[in-house]
Amino acid sequence: MKLLANVRRLLKHQPMMERLMTTTTSQAHDTTTTTRGSVGKAALTSEQLNELEHNIELRHHRNNVPLIRQLIEKLQEGANNVELLSQLEDELQQLPNATNPRLLSYNNEPRELANYKHRTLPEQGAKEFSELARALNLFRMDHLGNFTGHKSYYLTGQLAMLEQAIIQYALQTLRSQGFKLMSVPDILPREVIEACGMRTEGERTQVYKLDTGSCLSGTSEMALAGYFANQVLEEQQLPLKGAAVSRCYRAETSGLQEEKGIYRVHQFTKVEMFSITTPEQSEATLEQFKDTEIALFKRLGINFRLLDMPPCELGAPAYQKYDIEAWMPGRQMWGEISSCSNCTDYQAKRLNVKYKRASDGRVLHAHTLNGTATAIPRLLIALIESYQSVGSAGNASIAIPEVLVPFMNGQRTITRNKRIPETKLVKFIKSTTS
Repeated sequence: MKLLANVRRLLKHQPMMERLMTTTTSQAHDTTTTTRGSVGKAALTSEQLNELEHNIELRHHRNNVPLIRQLIEKLQEGANNVELLSQLEDELQQLPNATNPRLLSYNNEPRELANYKHRTLPEQGAKEFSELARALNLFRMDHLGNFTGHKSYYLTGQLAMLEQAIIQYALQTLRSQGFKLMSVPDILPREVIEACGMRTEGERTQVYKLDTGSCLSGTSEMALAGYFANQVLEEQQLPLKGAAVSRCYRAETSGLQEEKGIYRVHQFTKVEMFSITTPEQSEATLEQFKDTEIALFKRLGINFRLLDMPPCELGAPAYQKYDIEAWMPGRQMWGEISSCSNCTDYQAKRLNVKYKRASDGRVLHAHTLNGTATAIPRLLIALIESYQSVGSAGNASIAIPEVLVPFMNGQRTITRNKRIPETKLVKFIKSTTS
C-alpha cells in the first residue's frame, strides 16, 4: 500500500513521513521518491484514502481518516505550519499496519488451523483453577484490595515453584533454538511504548503511567524493540532472535464471569520471543515462532488449538497474527495462552531500526516479530485444570507434566500444603521480639 508514501511526497516532509509509512513484505524495498518540483494534487487520490479507510474499518480501529483528509487539504493549500504537521503526525501514528491479504475473507472470525488433543478431559465436573489452588493452600486472591489492589494474586509453595519451572522450561527450549536471553527494564519511555503500537493516552489505554512521564511495560517486546532503536544492523546479523522474562503490567479489566480469577490480571510474568529480520525473512520467522510455541505446549500435554486471527484482532502493529488457545476444563472454555505476530516494518520505522543490505550497501528498515513462549497465569490455569485428580478421600492433587519434573527437583505431584496455624505464627513472632 503506497498511500503514505504519496502523503510524504505531497507534504514535502520526507523525514516524518518516511518514519511513519508502513509497507507490506512485497513493498518493503519500494523507496521511490519525488522531488519537490514534481509534487502535485494527483500525488494522493480519493481512492487511496478510501483504501486506507477500508483497512481501518476491517481492523476495527478509530477512523481518523476524515481528519487526515482535512489536514492534508490544508497543507496542500499552503498552510505549511508546525502545528498542522504535528497534528498530522499524531494521527498517522495511530494508523494500523497493512493487513495480510489472506485475512481479508475472514470477516471477524478466526480460522482454526489445527487442534491438538493430548488428554481425555471430563466434559463436566472438573474444578476451576481458583477452587483447586485454594483447596491446596497455594493461592490467594481474596481480600488483597487494601494493600496490593484489585486483580492481584499470590502464588505460594509448590505453585510458585511450578511457575518458575515453566519459565526455566521455556528458556531452555528457546536457548536451544538460538535465542539470546536478555534482562530488560519494566519502566520505559512513553515514546517507545507508542512506537511499538500501544497508545498511552485515552480512556481505553491499557498502559500504567508514572508521575515521571514514563510507563510500566505491558510486555518485554517493547523493551527488546527499544534496545535496537536508532541502530543500523548488518544483514549478516539477521535474523536476530532475543528472549526475555519480565513482569507485564496491564490496566485492562473485565467483568466477564469466564475471565474471573487470574485469567485477566494487572501484572503477570511472561517469557517473550522477539526477532529483527530482513523483509524477506519475516514470513519464515513467524512460522518458526508458531512452531516453537506449538512444540512447547505439545510437550506440556495440554489440549490446544491454533488460530489464524482476523483483521479485527490484529491490534495496531501486526500484519498477521497466530493465537493459541488451550482448553480449560474447569471453566469449560478455550482461553488464549499464546500468540505470535509479524509487525513488518511498523515498529522499525517508528523506532528507526535499520539494516545494511549486503548486496549493495543500502540501508533499509528491518522487520520485527514477537511471540509469547509462556504467559504464566493462563498457562497455569490450563495445566492445573487439565492435570487435576481427586483421591478416594476426596483430596485433590495435581500431576506435574513430565517435561517440568526436572525443574521441580524431581517432584511429580502437587498436594495440599499444610498451612502454619495463625495462632502459632503470632506466638512465634511475639516470642522473638520480646
